[in-house]
Amino acid sequence: MMDLGRLRALHAVAVHGSVGAAAAALGYTPSAVSQQITKLERETRTELLEKRGRGVVLTDAAQELVGAARQVLALVEQAEVSLEQRRGRVSGRLSMAAFATAARGLLPGVLADLATRHPELELSLLESDPYLMADLVARGEIDLAVVQDWPNTPLGVPEGVARMPLGEDPVDVLLPADDPLAALPVLPVEAMAGRPWVSVPAGNICHDWLVRTMREAGQEPDIRYHVGEFETQIALIAAGLGLGLVPRLGRGTLPGSVVARPVHPAPSRRVFALWRQHASRRPAIAAALDTLKEHWPQRVSAPEPASEPASEPACEPVPEAAPRSR
Repeated sequence: MMDLGRLRALHAVAVHGSVGAAAAALGYTPSAVSQQITKLERETRTELLEKRGRGVVLTDAAQELVGAARQVLALVEQAEVSLEQRRGRVSGRLSMAAFATAARGLLPGVLADLATRHPELELSLLESDPYLMADLVARGEIDLAVVQDWPNTPLGVPEGVARMPLGEDPVDVLLPADDPLAALPVLPVEAMAGRPWVSVPAGNICHDWLVRTMREAGQEPDIRYHVGEFETQIALIAAGLGLGLVPRLGRGTLPGSVVARPVHPAPSRRVFALWRQHASRRPAIAAALDTLKEHWPQRVSAPEPASEPASEPACEPVPEAAPRSR
């Protein structure tokens, strides 16, 4: 009989595309995942991974085995849900994922409260991209994900995945403190016409939103600086090289040379939780959703001056393998 843990390791490599990414998702080391798959190869007398360049690919036999593993893992999860519901206690494993700024600005308090209130609950967290997390939840790789989208850039949710809105995350314009626009308490979109922008690279959900928002206002944004790190964006804005649109959640503090101003019409991104519909009966899912709702109002507030820049990306870059729009 094949070992369930080894099947889980192979399935994770298939889902995440590499041994390293599978290890991060499972909370193991890459060597531990490789050992699991090596043992599965001996157990099945079948080659499952082939080296290709610096990485590995699944063999045809492995692809077939992954399909069977997916069904087995789904059945195991259903049994675990039933047992957990019968016990009526918040226990077992709960794997969560979140985009970077939510992982920084929201999840630490949520995870700490869950760990304190429910000591029998084994928690894990994966930082990922919204474009990827919905599929990870649907495939059973993650139990619950915190994702984001925009009204004009909606995120597709697979069949069988439930969603719960947490709230809206307002977006402000960041600009140099000595910029004439900084004197305005609220910046109309028209006032920013013709100004250069600092943004994340194309193919990112936040970049796509900026382009669509400005076009809807009849403007083509002049994006001159494409950088992924929030700290770098802040440095460019502080140097007077452009404006930036940045959500408040997890933004951290700003240097005195940069100010945040609300925009009119007010843009905001939507933040919500995803989980598999058939897992709604799990006490752990219910506890996590309640704790997320409890913490959300504390995390999104008005912009405030500060002394140090944050090192977090303003928005999360989409891996090359992810689709660019949904």
